[in-house]
Amino acid sequence: MTPTASAPAPARAARRTLLAAAATFGALGALLLTAVPATATSTPAQIATSKTNGVSYLRSLQGADGSYAGAGLSNEWAFSAFAAAGTAAVDVTPGGDTSKNARTVYRDHLAAASWPGTSPVVTDFERGIINAYSAGIDPARVSASRNLIADTYAYWQNSAPGYWGSPTNFNGTVFALIALGGARTQAGAQRVPGPLLDRSVATVRANQHDDGGWNFEKAEGDPAKLAAVSDIDMTGAAMASLCVSGVPATDPAVTRAKAFLKSKLINNSGAFNAMFGVNTDSNGWAVSGLNACGINPQTGDFLTPAGRTPVDFLIAQQFKPGGGFKYVPSDTAPSAYASIDGLRAVAGGGFVTAPPAPATAGATRWVSTADFTPGTPADLALTVDDGTSLKVCSVSFTPTAATTTLGAVLDAAGASATPANCVTSVTPGSGTGTITAVNGKANSGGSTWKAAVDGGAAATATRNKVIRLGDTISLRYGG
Repeated sequence: MTPTASAPAPARAARRTLLAAAATFGALGALLLTAVPATATSTPAQIATSKTNGVSYLRSLQGADGSYAGAGLSNEWAFSAFAAAGTAAVDVTPGGDTSKNARTVYRDHLAAASWPGTSPVVTDFERGIINAYSAGIDPARVSASRNLIADTYAYWQNSAPGYWGSPTNFNGTVFALIALGGARTQAGAQRVPGPLLDRSVATVRANQHDDGGWNFEKAEGDPAKLAAVSDIDMTGAAMASLCVSGVPATDPAVTRAKAFLKSKLINNSGAFNAMFGVNTDSNGWAVSGLNACGINPQTGDFLTPAGRTPVDFLIAQQFKPGGGFKYVPSDTAPSAYASIDGLRAVAGGGFVTAPPAPATAGATRWVSTADFTPGTPADLALTVDDGTSLKVCSVSFTPTAATTTLGAVLDAAGASATPANCVTSVTPGSGTGTITAVNGKANSGGSTWKAAVDGGAAATATRNKVIRLGDTISLRYGG
């Protein structure tokens, strides 16, 4: 999921451009047929040791100020690896200085008006969602003025529904699904409405190559690109995007991807033969995709005749006792990016993981900002689904109190939504009563407009429905 400093320069540049921006099948048969030695696959004890050493190495990457993130693409992906390995970001401190714990410093980084720079792309915000969530920061409530869910909604493509950011950069859509499908509410609910995820799931399906995998660029509608050889990295990520969005591991899209990965296994090492050659990052992405779908990367289809698995390969790439991972087997020093991708995969993580409970006394599992700050501009994530078309947007407005109302949000959406035209009309246009029409679609018989927040139960949409900071709002017409 991250580029690596050890890759050849062209590969590093390509990976940085693309992302500058946490079941067992036939194991018994495989064991009987291949006469696998008892020590052929990594044991739970070996995996536990790998996790411990990997966490130790990632701790060493922390800046003296407590930071992991900085200018450009940096080590902030460590938060998803820490969470997968059972370490809370709030417990990661430089020299024991809890005032500079990694979570607090990262939250301040994301909340800064200067982040993510003057020319952001959608993957900047997706990266923020994944790592904030893994660090125990509610991504919709980073601060009174930073809502990463709403920031991402602004990149919905009206001209290509289902895509996020430029459709040509397909990984922006894959990581939107990973972020929006994986970063649930603090209570564990799916905050993003199902129809929105379903539309992007359909887009991922449409981009699946003939060989069962995916690549970083759009392939939908292009027979030549669909016939091209897929990439190990993106196949793992695309699998994860489907599974965190509710697609089961038995779905044909997932089973075809699984078969593609199996076809790329190298017998004597358990590594995948990736686009950039055998390397930790590509293998880490692929294993994280399998993990996200609940597919065991150590048994069945991923146990080679020589008795090797992708996890075996990853652990073999780890320096002992230092804990860092090599990018390629010939490296003599660890790579930060490879160490993040390797640890996340070995620890059993997908690309996004809910934060573990902290060990620091008094620390909470989650941090968030609860209320609007009057006079401070804020953004909210809104979908409007009339049963025929789905509109998605980020709504900007300036609150006048600690809470606002659905009517006020819809009024603001008419003038300040990105993309535009998310809301073109609302009836009634004032007052506190029931909303009877949106965008010209009026209540009729048993079909009415209903509103839900953060994946909660839908109820009759009224102008006076209370909306709080960071609420993800779903407005839907139906019975």
